[in-house]
Amino acid sequence: MSISILFFGQLTDITGCSQLKMDHVEDTDQLNAVLTDQYPLLTQTKYVIAINKKIIRTKVALSQEVEVALLPPFSGG
Repeated sequence: MSISILFFGQLTDITGCSQLKMDHVEDTDQLNAVLTDQYPLLTQTKYVIAINKKIIRTKVALSQEVEVALLPPFSGG
């Protein structure tokens, strides 16, 4: 299974890309572990994960049909 991950803001600077495809990732905990291993600066950066445009705070299973986005802190007005 391959999923697409979208990066925004300073996360694109850290990863060097705005989109990444990743194989064999079963859930958001595993996704975080793989990403922080591949991009150690992510451990020093605050971000949230959104699945299908909804911010999640707990472990969520991933399937090929989901849209995953890593979002840096933002403020509204």
